[in-house]
Amino acid sequence: MSAVTEVQNTTTEALATLLDGGDGALVTLVAGETRVAAHRAVLAAASPVFAAMFAHDMLEASCGQVSIDDVEGPVLKLLVAYTYTLQAPQLPDTAPQLLSAADKYGLSALKAACERQLISQLAVETAAATAVTAVRHSCPDATRTAVAFIKDHLQVMATRGWADAVLEYPQQVIEVTRLLGEPPAEASSPTATGGGPTPNSDRQPHSGHSRTPAAAAPPTSARHTPPPDDAAVCRFRSLSAEERARRLIQVAEQGAVGELSALIAAGADVGARGWRGWTALHWAAYRGDVEAARLLVGAAVDTRDSRGCTPLHCAAAYGRAEVAAALLDAGADRGATTGDGRTALDIARQYNRRRLVEMLS
Repeated sequence: MSAVTEVQNTTTEALATLLDGGDGALVTLVAGETRVAAHRAVLAAASPVFAAMFAHDMLEASCGQVSIDDVEGPVLKLLVAYTYTLQAPQLPDTAPQLLSAADKYGLSALKAACERQLISQLAVETAAATAVTAVRHSCPDATRTAVAFIKDHLQVMATRGWADAVLEYPQQVIEVTRLLGEPPAEASSPTATGGGPTPNSDRQPHSGHSRTPAAAAPPTSARHTPPPDDAAVCRFRSLSAEERARRLIQVAEQGAVGELSALIAAGADVGARGWRGWTALHWAAYRGDVEAARLLVGAAVDTRDSRGCTPLHCAAAYGRAEVAAALLDAGADRGATTGDGRTALDIARQYNRRRLVEMLS
């Protein structure tokens, strides 16, 4: 055993003994009824998203508790366990959910392990869900493998899993269908990833995705948002108001601008709140998503989250100058203060966002 390996093993064993809290646990992660005590330093060392959370007190709980609303309790436990042990669990049933969480929090090695598990357990009934998960979270190997499997087993499209995917993730199914129509050589080429931006994979958030708090590469103002698809608008109108609001938050977090446009046209409540009291516009500011921000600025541009932060505060904290410009053009209040009394300019100065300091001064 090399000296480096021995040190790594010793460190991993030492960190593993801290799991479940113990003396010195500085933060409690809460998902539903599940509470997991952990050390900020360990979480931050493993995840760039957690590191960003703890670096920006105005956006994260400074009282020792962080709500993780988009991860189920059992998955949260596995996620935290991984940050201490760096050992991916072999639990096929939780692989999709754990992959999503790993992507959101920037745990690339865990995400890769979960991707391999998904590939290994492909079956007719699960292929649609696997393909959708792979596309949603930019997993090129799983995307290519799932698409190839569906081509060889066309009965997948007659399964309940495919029907559920069409209803739940229409945009991703459209992408899978497109890939199914590509010639084999092109579909299996290294550039045919079949994925879209998500808030957190090696995002960078989460997500991130570089995966610091801003998901995959931030969209630019040069991109054009096509008009909403009429069929998608009709489909979303058939949903309940609550479901439309839930999906609006979800697609804003993922950066799916096409779906966002369709949901807005279908009457989704743009003031709906999700994690930490964030609206879809908070997510657009967090991601640096100018297209989404321009779709959303018509309503409640100064809506505050649970800590008093407006979308402009988020844009200032994460250096999203283009989004900040769109917010200001829409009448955002540059003098609005957070719960602890800071303006967007104060935050831009604190984190040395020079372009934003000039814009907000």
